[in-house]
Order: sequence, then structure tokens, then C-alpha cells
Amino acid sequence: MKVLIQSPLEPDFVQDPYALYARVLAEDPVQYWEDYGMMAVFDAATVHALLRDRRLGRAVPEDQRTPVPDHLHRFDAVERHSMLDLEPPTHTRLRGLVLRAFTSRRVKALAPDIDEICTDLLNRFPDAPFDLIPAFCTALPVRVIARLLGVPEEMSDQLLQWSNTMVAMYQANRTHQTEVAADQAASEFSAFLASYIEKRRADPRDDLITHLIAAEEDGEKLSHPEMIGTCILLLNAGHEATVHTLGNAVKALLEHETPARALAPDAIAATVEEALRFDPPLHMFTRYAYEDIEVGGYRLEKGKQVALMLGAAGRDPARFNASDLFDPFRDAAPHAAFGGGLHFCVGAPLARLELQMGLQRLFAHTPHLKLVEKPTYSNTYHFHGLTHLQVTA
Repeated sequence: MKVLIQSPLEPDFVQDPYALYARVLAEDPVQYWEDYGMMAVFDAATVHALLRDRRLGRAVPEDQRTPVPDHLHRFDAVERHSMLDLEPPTHTRLRGLVLRAFTSRRVKALAPDIDEICTDLLNRFPDAPFDLIPAFCTALPVRVIARLLGVPEEMSDQLLQWSNTMVAMYQANRTHQTEVAADQAASEFSAFLASYIEKRRADPRDDLITHLIAAEEDGEKLSHPEMIGTCILLLNAGHEATVHTLGNAVKALLEHETPARALAPDAIAATVEEALRFDPPLHMFTRYAYEDIEVGGYRLEKGKQVALMLGAAGRDPARFNASDLFDPFRDAAPHAAFGGGLHFCVGAPLARLELQMGLQRLFAHTPHLKLVEKPTYSNTYHFHGLTHLQVTA
């Protein structure tokens, strides 16, 4: 097996990981990534297959679990109940209960809210050049999630701060300071939600928290810690991915001078899927092997981790013609931006709705939107999103 040496903190790689992906795909799509200490899989066929392989999972094997450091106990109390890192039967029960509350009807019912929030944000755009990331790409999803959960919208900035601080735990540049801050954020976020959940028990409303409280399957309900973990996961995972995809999509549309017809009602869904394929928000998702398996002709031993390179899979020329070209009119092929299998993103329908409506409203309001300077990506691999997106309307 080839050994790949590439620091995820190296600036040129952060700005353009696709050059490395292309090289690896041309050599051998399964390599040992020394910087991460694990096998990494880059080709679309194998990534999609492993996402659905029940011999792999997110939960840490029993014999590899270590004591939680004192400075991470409160963060761990949240993560322990996150669907993201659980496997059946616990994952099956939790996901089933969440889906009873997070229905397609409830997602579709958010369309007027998304439209209203877009109008408010668009009307605040200045005449001078400005940064679209905080003005639109960040503000839209966090306000939508606040409305979905039923928490006060004026809490959006605080929710965003907690979310960003906790999500930093999954970035390559994680430090002890990152961990301490994430633990504090988890504590504050949990305390807020614990209080707010009790308010909703006493005063039910038509919001997700109320419906999560009411959700029941075979006599089982979400426990209080599971409620908190689920709400935090929905905000952190959903918000982070949508912010990055909105910014990356606008960048792609502008840099490729995409015609307006790509945003027409009959074309917008395909345009969003192409944006998710071309420049996805999450580039790496790891799994543990629960038994010895073969991956691309190599042995992955039980207990070892494997990195599934979602960003590389979307640029695999074996699956996508002219894979480095942003083309919303291409014949669609399945991408892996939302994961797959048991852990397919539960918020994907909402993310797609936000992205479709957000892009349509943005370009209808600012048909002459232009980049003011070359956009740069944040040093947050394996997340992939822009630091700034300076534009003029």
C-alpha cells in the first residue's frame, strides 16, 4: 500500500485539496495516510460501498475506549448521546424517534420561514462591497435552525458561537485550548437546552423540541440527555454543512460564470447537487472496522480506522465526466456529500431546501453579484468552507 504524506494544515493543500485527490486517484485510490495514521479511500465506488458496509461503524470499539480527560467530561456528556457516533440498536432507536418529529411535512412547512429570513437578510445588504459569509451564508441556516427547534431567534448569535466552538473539535488544528473551549460551550449549550426543554414540556408549541418530546416508538421516548444531544447535533452538523455549501456554491457559480437558467425552478435542484459534488462541506468521514475486511485489495484489520474521502469521491473521473468542471447541467450521478447508509444525514432534506431557496433568492435579488477578491478557505480541514467571500451587489 502506498504511503501518503500530506499535512492537513499545509496552506496550499487547504486551499486546493483537489490537486492531491487527483494525483492519488491516478495512482492508487487506497493509500495509508501517514499524517492521520490510517488507511484512506479516495475513489467514489469504494467510498459509497464502505458508507453502507455494516462491518464498519462510527462507535469506538469497546477495547479501544479510554477514560475521558477531566477537561472534556461535559463535552463527552453531549457526544455520548449523539446519533453521529452510535450504532444499532441505540442508533436505530434514536434515529427512528427523531424522524418521527423531523418529518418531510415539517421540513416543507419551513419554506415560508426560509423565504422570510432571506428577505430580511437580502434587504440588509450594503451598497458597498461586503462579506457574504456572515451577511447571508451563516445567518440563514442558524436562523432557520432556531425556528425549527423553536428557540428564540435572537439567540442565533449565541447558538452560532456554541456551535462553532464545539465543531472545532473535529478540525485538524485541534489543540488543548480548543478542547477546553468546547467543553465550556457544551456545558452552556446543554444548560440552555435543559431549561428550554422544560419550558416546552409545560408549554407545547408546533416546533421540533415539542415534537421530540412527544415522539415515541414501541413505548420508548428520548431521554433528557438524548434530547439535548440530538438538538445540539441538529444545530452543529446542519448549520456547519449548510454554511459551507452556500459559500462554496456561490463561489463556484460566480467563478464559472454560470448562466441564470441554472437557478430556474426546474434546474435549481440539479445545481445544488452539483455544488455538493463539486465542492462539498465535509471532505473526510472516518469509520472503525468491526471485523477484518478487504478494501481495494488491502486488508483493513478489526479495530482500525479508515478515512472515507468524500471530497475526493465527488471528483472521481471514473464516476463523473470532466469531474473538475462545475457543470449544473451534467447528467447527475450520486455524490457522497451527505454520507450514506445508516448515518446518511438526517437533515439532508432541510439542507437541500435551504440551499435551493437561498441561492434562488440571492441571485434574484442581486443578479449582478460579483467577486471583489479571490475567496480563501478556512484552515479547518477536514471541513471545507470559506473564511470570507467579498462581493459587490
